[in-house]
Parts: sequence; C-alpha cells; structure tokens
Amino acid sequence: MLIKSLKQLKRILIGIIGGTIVIIGIAMIALPGPAFIVIPLGLSILATEFLWAKKIIDKFKNKFEEMKNKKKTGEKN
Repeated sequence: MLIKSLKQLKRILIGIIGGTIVIIGIAMIALPGPAFIVIPLGLSILATEFLWAKKIIDKFKNKFEEMKNKKKTGEKN
C-alpha cells in the first residue's frame, strides 16, 4: 500500500492543492489575474504541513512590515 496513514494522505493532498494554487499564481504573473494574492494563498495552504513554506510566508510578512513601516516614516517627513 502506497499511503500508510491518514496523516500521510492529508499531507499529499495539501501538497497537491497548495502546489496547484502556487503554479496558477505564477502563471498569473504573465496572465491577467491577482498573482500577488494567489501565490501567498497557495503558500499559506502549503505552510499548514511544510516548514519550508512557513519560512517563505514569514519572509513575506517581514518584508511587508518593513515596507509598511518605511511608508509610515516617509509620510511623516
């Protein structure tokens, strides 16, 4: 039997669903569509099971916070 447990099946399904959404988001970079929303959504799904995706999401969050803080300090000057 290929799938040994329910946890393994869940991990595979999340990988397929999240990976598909990320691939669609990457395609939306060239095609019309909200790639900047779809790619983080797919990564968020993957982050529920995979540590590497969680690290990428954390980098996105940190970068977003830096840009937000830069904008706030730029407006005050």
